[in-house]
Amino acid sequence: MTRKVWFQVGVGILIALLIVKYFIEVNWIFSPLLTILKTIFVPLLLGGVLYYVTEPMQRFLEKHKFTRGWSTLTILLTIIAFVTAFVMIVGTPIANQVNELVKNAPKIGRQLEDGVNYYLRNKDNLPPQLLEIIDNITNSVQDIAIVASTWLVSFLQSVVQVSLLAVLVPFFLIFMLKDHEKFAPSIYRLFSGERREWVKKTLSEIDNVLRSYIQGQLLISFLLATIMFIGYLIIGLDYALLLVIFAFFMNVIPFIGPWIAFTPALIVALIQDPMLAIWVSVVTLVAQQTDSNFITPKVMGKSLDIHPLTVITIILASGKIAGFIGIVIAVPFYAVMKVLVMNMYRSRQAIKKAATKSI
Repeated sequence: MTRKVWFQVGVGILIALLIVKYFIEVNWIFSPLLTILKTIFVPLLLGGVLYYVTEPMQRFLEKHKFTRGWSTLTILLTIIAFVTAFVMIVGTPIANQVNELVKNAPKIGRQLEDGVNYYLRNKDNLPPQLLEIIDNITNSVQDIAIVASTWLVSFLQSVVQVSLLAVLVPFFLIFMLKDHEKFAPSIYRLFSGERREWVKKTLSEIDNVLRSYIQGQLLISFLLATIMFIGYLIIGLDYALLLVIFAFFMNVIPFIGPWIAFTPALIVALIQDPMLAIWVSVVTLVAQQTDSNFITPKVMGKSLDIHPLTVITIILASGKIAGFIGIVIAVPFYAVMKVLVMNMYRSRQAIKKAATKSI
């Protein structure tokens, strides 16, 4: 019985639960370590994202006779120049739109209040079917608004943390660009024989999965934001630039992110002109269809091979557990764990096949 898979899995789960239980009971021993990890996690995450974004540029430069030091310095100067140009070009319009939004906030509040009062005054005169539709829409918008506001607060808190610890990001990026080729060997050289080859292969697949996901998701988010910005400009939506910047960060979240970005755009459209809400919906629908039918298949392909329902479940669960940061890292973390589990399963199957092989 001890050789049965279900028995071994059950024993493994029980051992894992015991480890978690005793770890929680003595967590005071690890609290300083956890504090350090929380402090460096966000800068390390951003440094890793920047590394995967800039690593193709480093390969291109080194292919054209740049040394490792000069390629790293060139990438840093390019990032600084890009950020400076972005602030100079986009900073003034963003500041103007933020000031306008703050100035119009009381007016927007009064318009929302007038709309609610009008609905309450005429509620008895409306057809039951229309009342049911309005109630469903109201409940849906309230649910979406609550979830979006919670994620937005978590996101803003993360932004503050990143701002306070931003000095660490360039250091992580520099060391990743400079020594990234030493990371995998420093791990798999601890092993020997077939186990070394397995660790080497697994680390290579994890690297490929992370590279595909980060580079692909950022490109998809940028293209979606560009399509939405063009659409918002065409229909004349207020605060288009602010809404698109928010959409860019939200679109990093697969499937759910674009609908989070859609909520504030819909609210602004309803306040500006109720007819604009239809056009905002059309722009969002066009962007989503373009993404699902053309952009994502071309950019991501089947590199992750994760079912959409699995992605949505992972995102919802991670958002409940770890907030916005959890939502952002949930899918790549799942992809990495999937690589580990699949490689362990293949290794076990190979051992089992070799052990039962007829001589």
